[in-house]
Amino acid sequence: MKFIAIMTATPRHKFLNLLQSILLLAGMAVIAWFIVSAIAGQGLAIAIVIGSLLGLLLSPGIPKRLLLNAYGARRLSGREFPEGMAILAELARRAGLPRIPELYYVPSQMPNAFAMGSPDESAVCVSDGLLRLMNQRELAGVLAHEVAHIANRDLWIMGLADAMSRAVSLASWVGQLILLLNLPLILAGAAYVPWQVPLVLIFSPTIMALLQLALSRAREYDADRGGAELTGDPDGLASALLKLERRVGRVWEEMFLPGRRIPEPSLLRTHPPTADRIRRLRALSGPSRPVQPSVPLNAPRTVRVSTPRYGPWGVYR
Repeated sequence: MKFIAIMTATPRHKFLNLLQSILLLAGMAVIAWFIVSAIAGQGLAIAIVIGSLLGLLLSPGIPKRLLLNAYGARRLSGREFPEGMAILAELARRAGLPRIPELYYVPSQMPNAFAMGSPDESAVCVSDGLLRLMNQRELAGVLAHEVAHIANRDLWIMGLADAMSRAVSLASWVGQLILLLNLPLILAGAAYVPWQVPLVLIFSPTIMALLQLALSRAREYDADRGGAELTGDPDGLASALLKLERRVGRVWEEMFLPGRRIPEPSLLRTHPPTADRIRRLRALSGPSRPVQPSVPLNAPRTVRVSTPRYGPWGVYR
């Protein structure tokens, strides 16, 4: 596939994206520190923070191996899928990654792609359903989106946000249990608890979850733009998103909310609405950008492809 010139983001756009993510992470960090230190004490809270950071920094390969096994993924070679490997290598070069991400094949009919790891050691997984659905141009857009996640260290950022959210949820449950055990003393007047404390313990996990979802949507928008900059072809990713929306549709909403839909826009979404993402991408392309040819994709062959189902580790594949 022939790539066109790399697009560049304006300094203002980069600054606003960085500021948005910093503010969301800072808000989560303040809530996490307040709740955890109030329940466990400052000493233990500091130990939890240090342990979480060390875990994220020193053991990125453990979750990677577990997730690959959970999806039944196998690594693709350049001989088996030369088109995909060539596209991924060029995107990694353009993104300035020190190593080309490993490309993995997931034997599932569900169209899906995801990345894992750090810029130094990363992997991109694509499902059989995705490869059968996309052409070369659209696959380049999808892979560029995942490479942008890796280059921006979004996986580490979302891991940090998830660790803070889990710590707050655990501290909240412990705090509520302590309040319940001391309820007789509180009712007898032997102990006093400000009315704000139960409210904070109850609602802090929800606030953290909403901030985490907002951070996820912000990073998705940034990865869309980053992917468009890498390929120089925003319409390629827009076309891929439109295909995915039509094929997958509202499968998750029909599964968990039969007969209903999550309103758009919604605070409960991990990803922005597809229509909004496509609108932003097409605004980047402009009327003067050349149209890229839609070359069919020679996807690797496999013996057996599973229908979408829950795997042994609870993942839907």
